[in-house]
Amino acid sequence: MAKKPIQLLVVDDQGIVRKGIRALLAEVDGMDVIGEAGDGLEAVRQAEVLHPDVILMDLVMPNLDGIEAIRQIVAKQPKSRILALTSFAADDKVFPAIKAGALGYLLKDSEPEDLIAAIRNVYRGEPFLHPSIARKVLEELSHPAGNPPTPEPLTERELEVLQLVSQGLSNQEIAARLVIGDATVRTHIGNILAKLHLANRVQAALYALRKGLSSLDDSNDAEE
Repeated sequence: MAKKPIQLLVVDDQGIVRKGIRALLAEVDGMDVIGEAGDGLEAVRQAEVLHPDVILMDLVMPNLDGIEAIRQIVAKQPKSRILALTSFAADDKVFPAIKAGALGYLLKDSEPEDLIAAIRNVYRGEPFLHPSIARKVLEELSHPAGNPPTPEPLTERELEVLQLVSQGLSNQEIAARLVIGDATVRTHIGNILAKLHLANRVQAALYALRKGLSSLDDSNDAEE
């Protein structure tokens, strides 16, 4: 039986951008654009109706901006996988998008193959954050969070998992590296997020960078 294609919702206030992305992805096996939205309000409505696998979300739009749309979608559909796709690399756009629940962040001037890779990563529940973007949020992340980490420390195994998450490894790759089951990896990641009051793997990876548990060079090495 053929594998179900990744179903996508493209959100951007510029019709030419939406059409361009649709045309690009039409040539990619295993991807299907099932809907478009021209602003954040429409994105929230479409997400509720279509239940796409991945949402490509512009951040600067009329009526409701992308960051607030991400918050509303994630609040209603916590498992929604959102890739912020924008022209802006400024800290005041990057960090709020990640904090709102975006699993990836990509600039519109990226190469088509980067967009395709980002979609596939986010679909698998894995973060996609270019190192140059990661550097921009490190300073913001250095400020104390609203909720401090729980007094219960991470176990030695949880620290190992966190380091591998920060290097961009998938659950399957982490399981193979540590010789444990996929379900065990998921349990460890859930415990890590709960203890550190983090929303997703992107925030966990950046936490590890800030705490010196990993480095951007480690992430680059893992990709090579």
